[in-house]
Amino acid sequence: MATVSTYLNFKRETEAAFTFYKEVFETEFEGNGIMRFGDIPPSPEHPPMDEADLNLVMNVGIRILGGHLLMGTDAPESMGFQLVQGNNFYINLQPDTRQHTETLFNKLAEGGVVEQELADMFWGDYYGSLTDKFGVRWMFNCSEKANG
Repeated sequence: MATVSTYLNFKRETEAAFTFYKEVFETEFEGNGIMRFGDIPPSPEHPPMDEADLNLVMNVGIRILGGHLLMGTDAPESMGFQLVQGNNFYINLQPDTRQHTETLFNKLAEGGVVEQELADMFWGDYYGSLTDKFGVRWMFNCSEKANG
């Protein structure tokens, strides 16, 4: 079956970010957990890595809402990466309940910046947005109506 996942690049803080997300979404790392650059077998085709980069995350993944796979890697400058945190994307979450929406929103907001507090919107959803402490932008849309 074909799938789509979201892949995030970080400046040397992927492990901290994904440990945080694992707690927020109450999930576990996929497969064999965190794969590190030091796990790459030596090859004459690839130059040796800087010692400081061997423990960085090469790949990690967790399942968040609806089975969506969130993946990530460190993007070290020693390997030619020039990471720029951008504002050109959000991860949009659509929890089933307002309570779950509030729980995820509040956990992801810890240490981050709330852009739009959760509120009922004209299009009918309970909506809010924030940037978490790792610079990742999250949007929330919940269609469950308020009681009363």
